Amino acid sequence: MNLPAGRPAPDEPRRVEPGQWPRFEAALAVVNRDLAGTLPDEPPLVLMLCPCAADDWPDQIHVALSDGRWQGNAVHPQGPEWDDEPDDAFTVLGLVAAAAQESVMELRWTVWPVCPYHRIGVHPRPAGTAADWDGNGSPGHGPLVWWCRGGPGGDCHDLSRVGELAGALPGKERRALRRGQLRGSKAG
Repeated sequence: MNLPAGRPAPDEPRRVEPGQWPRFEAALAVVNRDLAGTLPDEPPLVLMLCPCAADDWPDQIHVALSDGRWQGNAVHPQGPEWDDEPDDAFTVLGLVAAAAQESVMELRWTVWPVCPYHRIGVHPRPAGTAADWDGNGSPGHGPLVWWCRGGPGGDCHDLSRVGELAGALPGKERRALRRGQLRGSKAG
């Protein structure tokens, strides 16, 4: 098969075309704000379309590093209507945030994101969920947040809304990140 230079074969993983999956793209933009705010040297994450060879199974979408590598489960398909995005923005953001975290952690070998107060990894959850929340019951109340289990005393807490993580960093860390971003923009 002769393909134009730089174009993957139709059955090879490739970046999602802009506008093809708008809800997933919007959710990824939110999560990428957290990535840029906490790991400023990490390029933005991308959505990868992975064609499925089986006719009775849909193509899958993964959250990947900028080089196209991903780790973990697909964010799509997730429901009975395999050709559609989920209608619920909360669900889409949760799927994308969890997949982004999985790819960054497994492929960069780093915990991300991290609670700056407890120095442990945080996870996407509905705001106000308790430590014993298992994700199978009530979806929770409020927005999706980065949630911290806390220290040994069980002082779990919502760290920040997903997409607003940089604002939750202590002043010293926030200033250090800002200085690094300014240096990077002057160099470019």
